[in-house]
Amino acid sequence: MSRERVAAVADIPAGEVRVVECGGRSLALSNIEGELFAIDNVCTHDGGPLGEGRLRQDRVICPRHGAAFDARTGRALTLPAVRGVGAYDVLIEDGAAWVECAGASA
Repeated sequence: MSRERVAAVADIPAGEVRVVECGGRSLALSNIEGELFAIDNVCTHDGGPLGEGRLRQDRVICPRHGAAFDARTGRALTLPAVRGVGAYDVLIEDGAAWVECAGASA
């Protein structure tokens, strides 16, 4: 699998979500109490950019219609989304976040 550096850990403050690119994919990278998680950056309801939404505890909230996704697993938690998104392994090394770009777990 290809691992790619996607961000400096310092660029993703605790309680925030940001859009990053990995292997040609757009991902939403979340910092939950100092631990980083990556999911696909596309709401399954209408394609909204999850990484431009808000992080509430461990939920990424889509900025368009408020669908919530588990930031750790990508599971859809609230309507209007009914399908989850892919989740990716994140490794922290030397102050950088690295993601296994090809290995989404759905």
